[in-house]
Formats: sequence, C-alpha cells, structure tokens
Amino acid sequence: MIPSFPNKLPQSPIYKKAQDIFTLSRHISNYMTDDLAVLQEDGNEDPYIYFGGDIVQQSVSLVPEILKAESQTYAEEKHKYAASVTKLINRLYKNCERLELTSSNGKDFLPILRGEIKKFRKLQRHWMLTL
Repeated sequence: MIPSFPNKLPQSPIYKKAQDIFTLSRHISNYMTDDLAVLQEDGNEDPYIYFGGDIVQQSVSLVPEILKAESQTYAEEKHKYAASVTKLINRLYKNCERLELTSSNGKDFLPILRGEIKKFRKLQRHWMLTL
C-alpha cells in the first residue's frame, strides 16, 4: 500500500523525514516478514509478525496527519493533529523496540529506524512551535 501524494506538497524537513521513515519501515517490514511468517515448532505463528505491519501502518499515517495540521486555520485544530503525530511516532518507536526482540535478521536494521525517529522528534519539537 503506497499512499498517493499530491504534487503540491510542502517540502518541510518534518514532511521529508516522515517520508523517509515510511520508506525505511516498509523495507524493514518486508524484510522481516519472511523470517516471521514461518510457524514455530509448536505450530503457532510468531507473536511479533503483526508488529511489522504496525510499523508500516503508523508510518504511513504520519504524512497525512502532518498535512492536516499544517492546513488547519485555527491553532486548536493544528494542535489536535500535532498530538496525533506525537502518538503515532511514540507507538512506532515502541513497536521498533518490540521487533528488536525477534529472531529475525531484519532486527539489525531497526536501530537505523529508531535513529530516524529520534531525528524526527527533534524536528517535531521545532515544528510544533511553528504551528
């Protein structure tokens, strides 16, 4: 699922970083899915398999929420969407931590994603002050 982005998008640093996070999380999830899709010895599926999809879903939701926040007229509405971005990025970070507990080779790439999330949070603090 690739979100379609209109051509007239803001080129703000937080927007670009959100796109980078989406691309990186999608690649990591695809890489990890093959390892986590195998059934365990007892016949059950790996409990971490759904966290791979969660990181993609949360990262794909970042861009629309940023755009909604930037397009609102009133500060109260802007802050509502900014709070949504904060919740999404916090959940994304937590799911990265959970995925690092897996036995997949893809977990080696999760620190890169967490580093990008930390950079996003720095940009986010500045962005929230400008709303």
